[in-house]
Amino acid sequence: MILTITLILAFLVAVNFLLLFFSCNKITREKPVRKPKIIKGNNPKVIANQLPSRQLAATGS
Repeated sequence: MILTITLILAFLVAVNFLLLFFSCNKITREKPVRKPKIIKGNNPKVIANQLPSRQLAATGS
C-alpha cells in the first residue's frame, strides 16, 4: 500500500517536472535600448515629479 502511494507520487512529480520543462517559453526577445532625448535650449525647465513634503498622495484606503 505504501509502495503504491510512493510510486504514484513519484510518477506525478516526474510528470509535473516534464510539463514544467516543456511548457517554458523559449523565445527571448531583446527590446531595443532607447536613448533618452536631450533637449537643447537656453534654459531647460526642471519638472519635479515628487510632491511637496507636506502634501501626501491619496491612497484610497
